[in-house]
Amino acid sequence: MDRAFQRTQILTNHLLQSSPSSPAQIPSLSSNACLNYSPPELSEGYAFDIKEMRQLLDGHHVADRDWLFGVMVQSKLFNPRVRGGKVFVSPDYNQSMEQQREMTWKRIVYLLERGVFKGWLTEKGEEAEMRRFAYFEVLGLFDHSIAIKLGVHYFLWGGAIQFFGTKHHHDKWLRDTENYLIKGCFAMTELGHGSNVRGIETVTTYDSNTGEFVINTSCESAQKYWIGGAANHATHTIVFSQLNINGTNQGVHAFIAQIRDAVGNVCPNIRIADCGHKIGLNGVDNGRIWFDNVRVPRENLLNSVADVSADGKYLSSIKDPDQRFAAFLAPLTAGRVNIAVSAVYQSKVGLAIAIRYALTRRAFSVKPNEPEVLLLDYPSHQRRLVPLLAKTYAMSFAANYLKMLYVKRTPQSNKTIHVFSSSFKAIFTWNNMQILQECREACGGQGLKTENRVGHLKGEHDVQSTFEGDNNILMQQVSKALFAEYVAAQKKNRAFQGLGLEHMNKPCPVIPSQLTSATLRCSQFQMDALCLRERDLLKRFVVDVSQHQAKGESKEHAFIMSYQLAEDLSRAFSDRAIFQKFVEAEATLAAGPLKDVLGMLRSLYALIYIEDVAFFRYGYLSVDNAAAVRREITKVCSELRPHALALVSSFGIPDAFLSPIAFNWIDANSWSSVQH
Repeated sequence: MDRAFQRTQILTNHLLQSSPSSPAQIPSLSSNACLNYSPPELSEGYAFDIKEMRQLLDGHHVADRDWLFGVMVQSKLFNPRVRGGKVFVSPDYNQSMEQQREMTWKRIVYLLERGVFKGWLTEKGEEAEMRRFAYFEVLGLFDHSIAIKLGVHYFLWGGAIQFFGTKHHHDKWLRDTENYLIKGCFAMTELGHGSNVRGIETVTTYDSNTGEFVINTSCESAQKYWIGGAANHATHTIVFSQLNINGTNQGVHAFIAQIRDAVGNVCPNIRIADCGHKIGLNGVDNGRIWFDNVRVPRENLLNSVADVSADGKYLSSIKDPDQRFAAFLAPLTAGRVNIAVSAVYQSKVGLAIAIRYALTRRAFSVKPNEPEVLLLDYPSHQRRLVPLLAKTYAMSFAANYLKMLYVKRTPQSNKTIHVFSSSFKAIFTWNNMQILQECREACGGQGLKTENRVGHLKGEHDVQSTFEGDNNILMQQVSKALFAEYVAAQKKNRAFQGLGLEHMNKPCPVIPSQLTSATLRCSQFQMDALCLRERDLLKRFVVDVSQHQAKGESKEHAFIMSYQLAEDLSRAFSDRAIFQKFVEAEATLAAGPLKDVLGMLRSLYALIYIEDVAFFRYGYLSVDNAAAVRREITKVCSELRPHALALVSSFGIPDAFLSPIAFNWIDANSWSSVQH
């Protein structure tokens, strides 16, 4: 208060041009020396090998990633501009929606000509799939629109043909799709039905006289909506529709339909409208489609799951309609894997920018006539950003596991892939929005500038929480899968196996009555605490659902009424599963500085979730232990502070893909830069 009063007195005297009564006591108002930018590399050392850390984080195809970064930086199509003596690339968001869409397409053509998409649909095997993941992650770092445009074409349209089609579909469509001779889109979502795919209202019948299917938009709520690529560029689409054969609805099936000719004219009996401007992703031409009794050949039914004979008989080796429907959702798994991984890389961009800025931006002096303090030297700023670093590292290791799980998929692993992809997609995208918001605020006013990326990335990636499965619904599916595992284990009197639930076979962990620093940093304690929460919530959830069922309620209604426990359980499962992948990654390292730093990050990740309100709500932590956890988080953040630059440098993101405030933000905003 004394200092505030003193400053007020100085300003008052200055404004009133009056002399202070006691000059000896009140210092004069004088100008400070101008701020100078000092690169953080001059004062921040690297205690570990950042190349080795990057290899651990990226996991695969590091050289291929760097090649693609170079391909983009070399072209003016990627909007290079000089700010503060450095070149940066990012889309020009001042362009109109139409211009952004056209630029997205031109960039795709440029990348196609340089062989970036070679083998994306025609090569098989782990190497080809993992290289495709690597390229897709790099492209998403530049622009979400280009990633979504490619994802719809290759992973949804192309993936549907791969998964649902048979050899003659593969031979006819895949190579032309890979080379963009055909431009595909994916018409599943409708105005009236998004997450509830089973309820879609588009109807297809079969005309045995002509050997054609007839696709019809039965009502306005059946119009296909948010179809990426439909508004401008797509020539063909996968149409998801109810299949009605001889008056019997056989459920949702997938058909290939042409919507434009080779020169871009909309086909007869097809109507297309634009979805219009969005809060982000304006480089993607989302459209709406109506089908007015559109006829397609019988062979355009993607028939790996079911078929219709020439004379109109419905044929399927999968007799159970539920299992048949589940088979039609397979392409969405690939989409969820891509979205989850993409969210991690956006978090890396946000954190790299915000932490580099916090290592060069100063605010306030602790004592008179002393330099102002670096933002990241404030414990409060560390508490805001460093835990997010731990989250991002944890998500990176979990994302690498998810990719390998998907690449090595078998029919037996489909359920596991579905549960983990649903869980990680939801958690990673929620985390990404939290991380970008905190990074935006941590950059102050500079975070508002589009050129500084962080704020704009929020709008671009907000959609990740609801497309390819609404996050809340995906997490409900996780809880239901865990419920089924628990009931099956109890009913068959067998041990838990799969989904990481083997810890349920062991004695229930006990949290010590008094938590010391050593205990809180012990990986076994951390795992025990997260497992305790998961197993207890699973038991509570099963009991709660069973009690509702005992009252005569259906299982579905019981799940709905137990939604709060379901939410807590799915998050507990996710936190434990992600932590488990962190521990496994750490275990691959020999003793040394890299492992030491990862150990601190692992502890921080565990502690921020042990601090979660659920540990207090369900009585796992006492008030004193909760306070001990909070103190330990502050300590770990402080210990990780000297490694902050090395940790974000390990992301391996080239300078050009960050933003001006990550570097010399004074020169980038100088008058000379305006003149230039």
